[in-house]
Amino acid sequence: MKSLGVFRGSVAIAGVGVAGLGDASGYTETEILAQAAVRAVADAGLTMQDIDGLATCSSSATMWAMPVTEYLGLRPRFIESTMLGGSSFLAHLLPSILALESGQCNAVLVCYGSTQRSATFGRKEGVKARMLLDPQPFEQPYSPIAPITSYALAAARHMHEYGTTRSQLAEIAVAARQWAQLNPEAIMREPLSIEDVINARMVSDPLSTRDCCLVTDGAGAYVLVRSDRARTLKRKPVYVLGSATAVWNRQISSMADLTTTAAVESGQRALAMAGVNLADIDVVQLYDAFTINTLLFLEDLGFCKKGEGGAFVENGAIAPGGRLPVNTNGGGLSCLHPGMYGIFLLIEAVRQLRGDCDLRQVDGAELALVHGNGGTLSSQSTAILGTEATL
Repeated sequence: MKSLGVFRGSVAIAGVGVAGLGDASGYTETEILAQAAVRAVADAGLTMQDIDGLATCSSSATMWAMPVTEYLGLRPRFIESTMLGGSSFLAHLLPSILALESGQCNAVLVCYGSTQRSATFGRKEGVKARMLLDPQPFEQPYSPIAPITSYALAAARHMHEYGTTRSQLAEIAVAARQWAQLNPEAIMREPLSIEDVINARMVSDPLSTRDCCLVTDGAGAYVLVRSDRARTLKRKPVYVLGSATAVWNRQISSMADLTTTAAVESGQRALAMAGVNLADIDVVQLYDAFTINTLLFLEDLGFCKKGEGGAFVENGAIAPGGRLPVNTNGGGLSCLHPGMYGIFLLIEAVRQLRGDCDLRQVDGAELALVHGNGGTLSSQSTAILGTEATL
């Protein structure tokens, strides 16, 4: 069996696009998805007629790839619609790479859209509908506040086991806000202090409203092509050096350890495929649906030891000017969070590696680690992206 390392850098992201960020009132999720898709394809210097591969999914429809195909007028030879929650659009990377490298298709469009904030059938109704399609028999009988109860449980356990403090979790929200203040696309840009986070309304102990992600609309898309083609196109290619996905559980009550996620596995495999070390990484994008996510993923991916995440993020370590740039667009905590956020992590990483981020640009960024999470610490997907200099 061939090592996945043979696919290192064989495929590149040639274009990205977003639409409907924040509040997309008056538009459906399909419409803003199409807007983002058209922008991503144009950004790559291609046309929709060039797209012969499609990767998409939605929490609001079980057969989402079919209406998207129809609406965009595509006739894809490759279709990927695996639904793993917020990590899905990172998990779609490796199947797309294999499809491109096998010659099954030549250009894959990965896209997502959600109007969970503005739609009449909104977030609360969506959660109820998903519970019917995605039963969690060990938890639903107790009527948890989905999904925050699960993340609060993980946070409480980490605090109990390792002495992590509310102030340390608040550092994560404050750092995200400081990055958001440099990003004109971010929804929340007002000043935020550690005290503001701690004193905000408690939602599920120990997490307050400012420990929780935003509820927004938004659509994102990116285009993948083989690297030799990417070099002839409009924009600076960003190469996919490594990609891996791991799932250990669905319900958080089925986790062997509430403080350790499958990011341990996905991170190691992605780094091995890429042939790089964490010390080489210039910028990090982590799925921060809640402050505890960022802390757990920093530990599980190996940026610090288990239990040391709280100390690692203190004193602005992951904020602008800190030692490790994390969630440079403001993340799900302050930029946007339209249901499934993973695609926006990758888009921000691409922008950083292209040098397109203006005030929030990380100087000399050549390697990015992107990590997505789905469900309740259930699915984990890690990608390593690099510039031409990293090949």
